[in-house]
Amino acid sequence: MKGSAGQLLVLLVLVCSPGGRRSVSQVCVEKSLVFRSNTPYPTKTITEPGGRELFCVQPDDPKLNYYQQPQDIKESDFLKFLEKYGRYSFSAPSQTQSSVSAFYRAGDPILIYFDSSSMLSTLRQPVKMGASGLCVDENPAGFLDSKSTSCTRIFTNLSKSCLSDPALDAASYYRDFTVLKVPVNDTIVPSMKVNVTAVAPPGAPYMKDNTCHNVVSEVIYRIEFSGTHGIRNVSVRFRVSNISGNSGSSLQQHFTLHFWTRTLSHMLPRSGNPGYITGAPLLIANNGVVQHMSILRSEGDGSCSQFLRHTVQFGRNMRRGCKLSLSPIPEDSNCSYVQQKLYDALQRMHRAEDLAMTGSAQSNQAEDWTSILIQNCSVQAVNSTPYCMVPVTLEIQILWARVGLLSIPQAQILGARYLYRCHPLKFQSMSAVPLTTVVTFTDMTEWPEPPRGQPQMHQKLPFDIFFPFKVAMNMERTYRSDLVVSLLLILIISSILCY
Repeated sequence: MKGSAGQLLVLLVLVCSPGGRRSVSQVCVEKSLVFRSNTPYPTKTITEPGGRELFCVQPDDPKLNYYQQPQDIKESDFLKFLEKYGRYSFSAPSQTQSSVSAFYRAGDPILIYFDSSSMLSTLRQPVKMGASGLCVDENPAGFLDSKSTSCTRIFTNLSKSCLSDPALDAASYYRDFTVLKVPVNDTIVPSMKVNVTAVAPPGAPYMKDNTCHNVVSEVIYRIEFSGTHGIRNVSVRFRVSNISGNSGSSLQQHFTLHFWTRTLSHMLPRSGNPGYITGAPLLIANNGVVQHMSILRSEGDGSCSQFLRHTVQFGRNMRRGCKLSLSPIPEDSNCSYVQQKLYDALQRMHRAEDLAMTGSAQSNQAEDWTSILIQNCSVQAVNSTPYCMVPVTLEIQILWARVGLLSIPQAQILGARYLYRCHPLKFQSMSAVPLTTVVTFTDMTEWPEPPRGQPQMHQKLPFDIFFPFKVAMNMERTYRSDLVVSLLLILIISSILCY
C-alpha cells in the first residue's frame, strides 16, 4: 500500500456485544491519502461518522485464528498432517512499535477519538483548493498552528444538503468525539480524553420557505495546552447564517484555530518597569491568569469579530463599534439570555477581575493589583412590554497618576470601572445589535508646589548703629592720606638736591 508522506494510521475496532470477542482488526487511513493499493490482504472502504471515507486493510494476524473451526486429527493421520503443516502457518507478529511521540510537537495532527466506533481520526480544518476555492475537508489541524482558513461550498440540491451534509451542522464539529491530550499508540483510557465544549451551540439546520436555516458559516476552536502535558481544554464557537435557493447556492465558511496556554501569561512582556509606558498594553487578571485588556473589533463588513479584539493601550483613549449578530435566537430564550450574550461579547466570556497598577506587576503580588468596579445596567427589563433592556455601550474608565520622584515620575493606575449603558430594544427584532466600547484615561496627578531658592535675611536695624565705626574709619583714612602726601614731598626734594 502506498500513500503520501506523513499519513496517519487509524486503528479501527468493531464494537462487540457484551461477552463477545473481537474477531476483526483493520488498519485504516484516509481514502484520499491512498494513490495505489497493491496489498495482498483483504481491503475494504468504510465510512466513518461525519461522512469521511477510510481505506482499511485486514492484516495477517495469527490471533484471528480462533474463530475458525478446527479440523479433527486422528492419531493415524498425524504423520501425514505433520508433513504437510509441520511449519509455521503464520509469521510472528512484528515486535516493532510505531514511532509515536509521547507528546504533541508543533505541526503534529491533533488526534480525536470516536467512542461509538472506537476509532481514531484527526481534527480537521478545511481549506480551499484551486482557483474556485472549494472546501477540502481532509486537511488536518496542526498542533500550535494558530491560523484562519476560508473556503466555498456549492450546493446542487440545497434541500438535501441542508439536512444531510455534516459540514453545515454545528453538532458535527464537537459531538460524538473527544480530543486526545497526547498522541497514543496503545489503549485509550478516559483520562486521556478531552471533551469539546460548545459555547452557545446553535440548533440543527432545517428547511423553511425554500431557505436553509442554522447553517454554519464560521467555526472557531480555542485549544488550551500545557507544554508537554498536552491539550487541557477545547472549546468551539459558531456563527450561523441562512441560505436561500435550490441549485447553485453557495456558502463561504471560515475556520479558525487558536492555541493558548496559562503558563504563557507569565511570559507576557512588561508594560513598564515599574510604571506604565504610554502605548503599552494594559494587564488584567482573571483567577490569576494574566492577559492583555481588549475590546471588540469589527470585521470588514462591520460585524463584531468573535476571535480578534483590539488591545487597550495605556494612555490612549479609544472608541470602537460593531454589530453583533444574535440570529438565530433559541425559541425558549428570554431577555436574560440576550443580556448575558451581549455582556459576554463586550467583556469576553470570562470577565476580568483585577487590573495591574504598574507595568511590571506580578500575578502573585496582591499589592500590585486593583479590583475593577463593574456597574451593570440598573434596569434589566421593561415590564409588560415587548422591549428588553440590553447593554449597548461599555465605558472603561481608568484613573491614573504619576507618582515617585519628580526627576523620574512613574505612571501608576489608581482605579478602573466598567460602566454599561443600556437601551430598550424589541426582543423579537433583535437580529443584530450595534455595540460600542469607549476607553478613557484620566490623569489625577497632584503636582507639589515648585521649590524656592535660599531664604534671605530681612532684619530691621537703627539707621545710626554703625556710626562709631564710620567715625573711626574716617579718621584712619585722613591719617593715611596725610602720610602719603608727606612722603611724596620728601621724595621730590631729595631728587632736586641730588642733581
